[in-house]
Amino acid sequence: MKQLLSTKILSPKQKEIIPSSGFRLTEYNAINIEYREFSLPGEFDHYIFTSQNAVRGFLRVLDHLQLPKKHAEVLAHSCFCVGQKTSSLLIENGFKITKTVQKSRDLAHFIVKSYKNASFLFICGNLRRAELPDILTKHTVRYKEIIAYNTVYNTRKIPGVFDGVLFFSPSGVQSFVAMNELQGIEAFCIGETTAAEASLFTAKIVVAKNQTTESVIQSALTYFVKKHE
Repeated sequence: MKQLLSTKILSPKQKEIIPSSGFRLTEYNAINIEYREFSLPGEFDHYIFTSQNAVRGFLRVLDHLQLPKKHAEVLAHSCFCVGQKTSSLLIENGFKITKTVQKSRDLAHFIVKSYKNASFLFICGNLRRAELPDILTKHTVRYKEIIAYNTVYNTRKIPGVFDGVLFFSPSGVQSFVAMNELQGIEAFCIGETTAAEASLFTAKIVVAKNQTTESVIQSALTYFVKKHE
């Protein structure tokens, strides 16, 4: 029986993907999210979101805006996103999406090429990667950064021996390796940046086809099934 560890608690629907025989799942939240209060400045053209947590933190702040006029002003700005689920969450809440890509670097280059003279409000977390803001700064694109949430490591020793570990963010990798060994274990990663972090601790890396939790789970199942055919 293959032992899988998920570094975040899966939903009941996500757990249904895992067969009832042949696999055993252990799960915990390697990181916790603490949302922050902030105010929305004016005088900008577009939003940038690079994670679902940034969107959720943003929506929490919008809930405090009671005036319909204020909501209308917020919705008037279009969004630039990293990740299809980030984009979908915004669409569900009435926002217009101008561009969605899978990597922050690609989004930064798109903005520099096509929207260099626009201004942006970058909604992010306290551990956001430097690629996008560094590129925007280098090309003098006007933007303001708003930290909507903090990522807090939930470091702990996880008992057991695992065949594979499911990772959903670079910070999840960092939290896990703080008290656990990854060397020699297969790491199933949600994207290239998470895989890059995991590769510092193990040579066994599988990147999911899509940047979704379901795709990470499926990548582990497919790997172990094919390995033992």
